[in-house]
Amino acid sequence: MSHDVQGTVSEGFEGVREEFAAFLAGERHEPGAQLVAYHHGRRVVDLWAGEGTDGDSLTSLFSITKGAAHLVVALLVQDGVLDLDREVAAYWPEFGVEGKERLTLRELLEHRTGLVGIADGGFSARELADDRLMAARLAGQKPLWDPQSGYGYHGLVIGALTGEVVRRATGKSIQELYEERVRAPYGLDFHLGLPEALEPRWREVQPLLPTPEEAAALAARAAAPGSIRFIAFNLNAPEPTDLLAFANDRRTRALGPTSSGGVGNARGVAGMYAAAISTVDGRAPLLTRETAALFGGLRTPGPDLVTGGDDHFAVGFEYLAGRYPLLGEDSFGHSGATGSLAFADPASQVAYAYTRRRFAFPSGVGASPENGRLADAVLRAASAS
Repeated sequence: MSHDVQGTVSEGFEGVREEFAAFLAGERHEPGAQLVAYHHGRRVVDLWAGEGTDGDSLTSLFSITKGAAHLVVALLVQDGVLDLDREVAAYWPEFGVEGKERLTLRELLEHRTGLVGIADGGFSARELADDRLMAARLAGQKPLWDPQSGYGYHGLVIGALTGEVVRRATGKSIQELYEERVRAPYGLDFHLGLPEALEPRWREVQPLLPTPEEAAALAARAAAPGSIRFIAFNLNAPEPTDLLAFANDRRTRALGPTSSGGVGNARGVAGMYAAAISTVDGRAPLLTRETAALFGGLRTPGPDLVTGGDDHFAVGFEYLAGRYPLLGEDSFGHSGATGSLAFADPASQVAYAYTRRRFAFPSGVGASPENGRLADAVLRAASAS
């Protein structure tokens, strides 16, 4: 096991390397991690550590994928193709049943629909890998709660729902639009659908290796059968979803489901967020400051009915300023199940991406604790430069 940190940092960001090394020195298990940051559109941190991991290594990114999907939605809203306050059923008529007729695109993006899964039998593995199959099944479902009464993390399905709206409005999938408007123009190593030719660069996600005490804590956190959380994580299916097996399945990587099937590295993810808010390679930011503000900021105060956490979402993205106090209120991004995190902060002009191949403890939802130290080091260095 190697904890040696590889890569480079720009002048003034040496403390980020030191913080990364200090975190790794205290780890029992090498996470196979990458850390990349941009400041004003320039890459200033490019670090990695771990056996079988380098700066170019690709891995499965789980819910970090949602950031790419909802960047596409933000672009379409900015273009006037989508209207956040228009009913979903106006784009997707089959959706307008079972009390969902008035539900808006904004409410969908705020995880309010109550369509976190299929209560009767869940999804098959084949369905989970295919956004259109999931959308077709979800359209006729009755919400598991009144959308006006609360919100809850649609962890496995939000991309399928928003993706169907995008497809009905444009005739193209989120994956296609992301490739055309974001990934290809910037040459990003962040893919919604990994080409077969890039498979040799992919490194499988590794399991959580908890201590006995941590294993007991995980068992205590397990969702009760029949609960909303149980349904949301597809544990009610004949073959309950195993996130490790899901990510390591070539079918998932090939189709790139937009809730959780993206593949990439920290360079690609940070590059995407940099392009969203900054001038990169002479290209103007993808989003105006007005659009970034529209999609950032807290939109769902109070408890998440699935995860139990508080103050979870902006519009499509996660609300992060409450957890990372140095971030501006309009920052936006998303975490991934292994403990990874990525965000853009228009106020500081920082884009950040931290990826892990091994699950962190506690696992399953949200960024791992070291992101507080790492993001803080990046933001402090940026403010001083």
